[in-house]
Amino acid sequence: EHPSEFRDQLFMSWDALGVLGRIYVAHEGINAQLSLPAPRFDAFKKHLDAIAFLKDVRLNIAIEQDNKSFLKLKIKVRDKIVADGLNDDTFDVTNKGVHLNAAEFNSLISAEDTIVVDMRNHYESEVGYFEGAIRPDVETFREALPLVEDMLEDQKDKPIIMYCTGGIRCEKASAYYLHRGFQKVHMIDGGIIEYARQCDQKGLPKKFIGKNFVFDERMGERITNDVISRCHQCGAPCDTHVNCANDACHILFIQCPACAEKYDACCSK
Repeated sequence: EHPSEFRDQLFMSWDALGVLGRIYVAHEGINAQLSLPAPRFDAFKKHLDAIAFLKDVRLNIAIEQDNKSFLKLKIKVRDKIVADGLNDDTFDVTNKGVHLNAAEFNSLISAEDTIVVDMRNHYESEVGYFEGAIRPDVETFREALPLVEDMLEDQKDKPIIMYCTGGIRCEKASAYYLHRGFQKVHMIDGGIIEYARQCDQKGLPKKFIGKNFVFDERMGERITNDVISRCHQCGAPCDTHVNCANDACHILFIQCPACAEKYDACCSK
């Protein structure tokens, strides 16, 4: 109800626990990507459960960590936790699609008429994706929403499964597409992160190949050993995202070790 006040309380509590990360708070909820010292996880979970609307909130635990995911704690108040360009007053945002666990997804994806849609940006899907998925060539989630709707305009009666990194984008997208007349909308509960964890935990075959792009210093979590992308400079097989070392640039691109040495970690001479 009071995002700014809640933000300040959250910062004081999480800073004391050694939490680092990027957190967005809005009237509609919270979107948090964070890390903290493992011995303090129970205290962190206890704090979450003490907040009525965060009690038993889903936590997507990373499958890889390198102790340097985040450099500081940043909690910001936003109008929305994901920039989607939608007017939430025009449709029921609580009428969402059907959540699928990993086993349910693997079963439904094998059906002949099922359509799988990647709701992420092009630089995310170029290093990893679900086999057979539609991957829009977009730079923002805001762009993907109308583009996907246009692409599937004549297939609104078919089963559609959407996915994203941790599931948050699909929560909003599924409600929007149901509002727009799509009849069988599904999403992977917890996104790629939770899907991969369940596959490892239950010994399920992984339908996702390559890396899952993540928005922290790691730049990605490896789901399978497949390298499906190439260095943007020489074309060698590579799926390592970097930011150009030139302070006037910082563009995100894929660079192999040989080109990193040749170009001094920059995107061009």
